[in-house]
Amino acid sequence: MASYHKPDEKTFQGLKDIANKLRIHSIKATCASNSGHPTSCCSAAEIMSVLFFHTMRYKTQDPRNPCNDRFVMSKGHAAPILYAAWVEAGFVKEADLLNLRKIDCDLEGHPTPKLAFVDVATGSLGQGLGAACGMAYTGKYFDKSSYRVYCLLGDGECSEGSVWEAMAFASYYKLDNLVAILDVNRLGQSEAAPLQHDMETYRKRCEAFGWNTYVVDGHDVEELCKALWQAQQDKGRPTAIVAKTLKGKGLKGIENEANWHGKPIPKDKVDAFLSDLQEKIQTNKPLCPEHPAEDLSPADLSPIHLPSLPPYKTGDKVSTRRAYGVALARLGQSSERVVALDGDTKNSTFSELFKKAHPDRYIECFIAEQNMVSVAIGCATRDRTVSFASTFAAFFSRAYDQVRMAAISQSNVNLVGSHCGVSIGEDGPSQMALEDLAMFRAIPTCTVFYPSDGVSTERAVELAANTKGICFIRTSRPDTAVIYSPDEKFEVGQAKVLRQSGNDKVTVIGAGVTLHEALAAADQLAKEGVNIRVIDPFTVKPLDAATIISSARATGRRIITVEDHYREGGLGEAVCSAVQGEPGVVVQQLAVSGVPRSGKPQELLDLYGISAKCIVAAVRATFAN
Repeated sequence: MASYHKPDEKTFQGLKDIANKLRIHSIKATCASNSGHPTSCCSAAEIMSVLFFHTMRYKTQDPRNPCNDRFVMSKGHAAPILYAAWVEAGFVKEADLLNLRKIDCDLEGHPTPKLAFVDVATGSLGQGLGAACGMAYTGKYFDKSSYRVYCLLGDGECSEGSVWEAMAFASYYKLDNLVAILDVNRLGQSEAAPLQHDMETYRKRCEAFGWNTYVVDGHDVEELCKALWQAQQDKGRPTAIVAKTLKGKGLKGIENEANWHGKPIPKDKVDAFLSDLQEKIQTNKPLCPEHPAEDLSPADLSPIHLPSLPPYKTGDKVSTRRAYGVALARLGQSSERVVALDGDTKNSTFSELFKKAHPDRYIECFIAEQNMVSVAIGCATRDRTVSFASTFAAFFSRAYDQVRMAAISQSNVNLVGSHCGVSIGEDGPSQMALEDLAMFRAIPTCTVFYPSDGVSTERAVELAANTKGICFIRTSRPDTAVIYSPDEKFEVGQAKVLRQSGNDKVTVIGAGVTLHEALAAADQLAKEGVNIRVIDPFTVKPLDAATIISSARATGRRIITVEDHYREGGLGEAVCSAVQGEPGVVVQQLAVSGVPRSGKPQELLDLYGISAKCIVAAVRATFAN
């Protein structure tokens, strides 16, 4: 190991001085907004000073440079000290701090990527380390670059299980370019954190998860400098720096006292605190971060296309979950930015086909869906990858907060959920996604794809790779017929009318398995002399309202929706929203009701009223009424 070169005393004093400047900035900003978390900032001041002005390598005027070291403020409520660090670095104007949390200022209460120096939004605790894992994995294995990733966590958020999912992931993949700094300031929001200042237990936990671990005085810049240098020397495992700190450090009467979380400093005490901190500053020695190694090129943002037409012909039988795996493996031929993640379901989601074709670009995340989504978000930062993460659609509900935060992070991440609805059959309700459309429709940046055959699945994957925001692709377990020719064109928000005539009696809208049931119902009714219009929405969000409304007008303003999903928040409610301004349209919703049970797929489609015979009965009842 290389020998440690201890910085000189002027450097140490400079770092101490910057720490107190960061405290001053944080107090002024939170006082100006009359809200925020100054005491949480004060505990992290020396950590931030050493990181930003001694250890990290980055270009201060180019925060998103791909070669820069990354920093994730997982304890997002300490955002003011992050903003303060960028003031001292020269990127943010000091005057802007006084607009903290104001409606026309991007210095929000918690960090978001509206700011060039923020890669992922934080504030919902326990998620920053997972995103940092994705960045570190990308740096080590995809970019093969020298940039390092630093993540600052609070001790309170270490009660979140997602933190330990990330700890296990980082250790397993030997992410020696990742450093987690735990700001152990003892106090949570409403009471003390469970371990308080039991530093030995923190050390044992981190070491038990396979991390190289140092316990330091988090207010001693010399100890911090040495620990962060040692982290750079250690190979083959990530490093945890467990820093013992005091909440409100430097504020007499507030330091290490409870009930100061999320409260600005009282106005009658501010001047005294600021004066006291200012007196501690002994030098104005400028400390500038080193520039990073120029070992990485900007990402190629050109569109990614499938290398050839989908490999199916009309009438072939293939499940859309298998078609997803085939499509992703083929898309991976076109761009090395395409990567895949899975949660130990790759032989069911068929992401294993991507792994077989591109093993160096596949990440096994095991059964830790929260962390998988966070890692995928981290991989996608700075456009370094186009990431697709798959599992059973039902299990994304476990990671819903991560998905919600992905939207706030402005992430371009693609999530693929298989095994949707009762059509999975005998596995039973714990495996059946019946809420996922509602979940993802509620996410503001999310495009929801619901392909119904192999061709449309291929095009959904291709479109998702080139669509900004979150994309969710819902795939099904049963083999179904290919209904589109390989050269069929698809667009986001554009439905397909698969059956129509001049005397259609009703419009039926289905997706996935239920689209095939609707087509079977149309064939049966046609034999009886009754024609119905059948629509494949392709995307449930955005929904092609124009096609649906024009079809309703042509079919007596009668619509039947049929979906392998609960009524609440699904396809039927999406259609109801789309036609709400159209007078006289009646929408009948066929959907799964109640908690389902195990059974054969066709039995369950019949039992829950979403099979072809149920559609036929609903059409007949429409005329009977």
